[in-house]
Amino acid sequence: MSFMLIQTPNPLTLRDALPNFSKTTHIFLPINDCRNPSLAEGGTHWSLLVVSVVDGVAFHYDSLHPANRDEAMTTTKKLSILLGRDLRFLDLPDSPHQENGSDCGVFVCVEMKHLLLKKLLLAHSKQKINMSMGGKNLDAMQGRKEMLRIIEEFRKEGERRRSYGRIPVFEPG
Repeated sequence: MSFMLIQTPNPLTLRDALPNFSKTTHIFLPINDCRNPSLAEGGTHWSLLVVSVVDGVAFHYDSLHPANRDEAMTTTKKLSILLGRDLRFLDLPDSPHQENGSDCGVFVCVEMKHLLLKKLLLAHSKQKINMSMGGKNLDAMQGRKEMLRIIEEFRKEGERRRSYGRIPVFEPG
């Protein structure tokens, strides 16, 4: 979605292709630095933009700060037009930093999980939430193991469903 927003001159033209955000409180958007729409696997870095629609704030988490700042700011401006309301862009330089050139996607996934499960879903509806990830240490290897475990659970569930769903084929004899 963020790539479509960045590439589209008028984000209002995307309204029919995107979900209705009228009852949405938060939007989680992975941000990629690819600028070429003809490259399906373009880009070299991922970061996370979490938009609090209710508060009008877009929080940007970048493990290689400030690598994706421009892409996140552009996405925020376009989303603001699409939502029909002002959004304040908050770049968070205290986001956890990766130690190599390959963990950015894992960081995005782990940050999404932490922000959703440990912050947003635990708060009361009127409560203000500190969205900072400052001081939070992320273990990329543990994040990869967790993702692999989840994928394996879904794979097993898919196998189980397929085995129950098979219809015996009777051949006339």
